[in-house]
Amino acid sequence: MPHALWPSGSPEPPRTTGPPPAPSPTTPPAPLPAPTTRPADVLVIGGGIIGLVTAWRTAQRGLRVTVLDPAPGGGAAQVAAGMLAAVTELHYGEQALLALNLESARRYPDFAAELDEASGSDIGYRACGTLAVALDADDRAHLRELHALQQRSGLESEWLTGRECRRLEPMLAPGVRGGLRVDGDHQVDPRRLASALLTACERAGVTFHRDRAARLLVDRDRAVGVALADGTRLAADQTVLAAGSLSGRLDGLPPSVRPPVRPVKGQVIRLRVPAPYAPFLSRTVRAVVRGSHVYLVPRESGELVIGATSEELGWDTTVTAGGVYELLRDAHELVPGITELPLTETRAGLRPGSPDNAPLLGPTELPGLLLATGHYRNGVLLTPLTGDVLAAALTDGALPEEAHPFTPARFTPVPQEQPV
Repeated sequence: MPHALWPSGSPEPPRTTGPPPAPSPTTPPAPLPAPTTRPADVLVIGGGIIGLVTAWRTAQRGLRVTVLDPAPGGGAAQVAAGMLAAVTELHYGEQALLALNLESARRYPDFAAELDEASGSDIGYRACGTLAVALDADDRAHLRELHALQQRSGLESEWLTGRECRRLEPMLAPGVRGGLRVDGDHQVDPRRLASALLTACERAGVTFHRDRAARLLVDRDRAVGVALADGTRLAADQTVLAAGSLSGRLDGLPPSVRPPVRPVKGQVIRLRVPAPYAPFLSRTVRAVVRGSHVYLVPRESGELVIGATSEELGWDTTVTAGGVYELLRDAHELVPGITELPLTETRAGLRPGSPDNAPLLGPTELPGLLLATGHYRNGVLLTPLTGDVLAAALTDGALPEEAHPFTPARFTPVPQEQPV
C-alpha cells in the first residue's frame, strides 16, 4: 500500500477494512479515472503553514492554486511555540541560514499586518524581545561564546548581569548568573497564523481538496500532479511538495529529487497564567539547562508555552512522562513560580529536519516539481520569506537570490565516474 500523507506528521494508520482484492490475472486492471476538473496552475501538497503561505502568495499573483491536505491548517504549527528567534537561535556553521532567517524576520511586521487585514484576524505577532539566561558557570560560558559569535556576525544583543536580568523579569530564579537581551527576536502564535493563512487562502480563491496524496504522477519526465488513494488524479502544471516531515515519503518521487527530510520529535506543554499572576513574563525566556534547551513563551492571551524536547525517534508522537517532567523541571529552575500555574495541554509533533538544518526551496531536477520543506526549527520564522520565494519561482520561473543557497540541488547525488 503506498504511503499517504497525513497532516499529523505520522504514517497513515491501519485501515479498519482489508484492501480490495487483486484483479484476476485474466482481467486487465481498470484505468485510472481522468481528472474531474481542469488542471490547476499549481498544486500544493500539504496544508501546513508552509503550504498555505505558498498557496496564498501564489494565488495573489493570479494563478489558480489547489491545496491537497485532509485537514489544512494542522501539522507542526499546532505544536510550535512561534519564536521568531533569528539571533538567539544562531548556531555555529549556520551563517548562510542566519542571513535567510534575518531577511524573513525583517519581513514579518509587514507580513503580519497584511495577513491580519486579509484574514480579518490577529496572528498574535508581538515585538516583545527575548532574554536568554544562564544558571551556572558552564551555561554562562556557553552564553558568552554565543554572544561573541553574535557580535562577530554583526547582530545586536546586550550582555546583562544576573541582577539586570531579574530587573527585566522579576519571576526569574535568584540563581540566574547572566543573560543576553535580544530585542529583535519576537514571537507569533502559530495556531493563529495557520488559521489566518487558511482564511486568506479561501478569500484569495485557493481551492482545497481535503484528501491525501498517494503518488506523484510523472509523464514524459515531468511532474503532472498526484494520484489519491482511491486512484483519482489531480492534474497541475506545477506541483509543490510542502508536506513537512512526510515530504520524503510520497510514492512516485524519483530518487534524485526525493527530499532528505526526517522527523524530529518535539514535546511541548502549555500552562495558563491566571489574572492574579499577570503579567508573569513580559518576553520570551530561554536557556540551556544541563545541556538541554528550554524556552518559555508568554502569550497576550495568558497562555505560557514551554518547550521543547528534541528527539530522533522516527514517527513517534507519544507524549511521555519523561519529556513532560524534563520540561517542567528545567523551566522550574528558570522560573520557580510556574509550579503554581494550571497545566492545560501536553503535545508532541514532528519537525521536518534536513541534513544541514536548512530548508529546501524551489525547483527540483524534475520539471514541474518544486520543494518547500525541511525548515526544521525555523518553519514559523521563515513563513513570510518562503511564501515570497515560492510564489516568485512559480510565476516568474526564477528563484530569488536570497534562496540560491537553499535549492534542493545541494543534496543531489554527484554522479560517480565509471572506470574505463
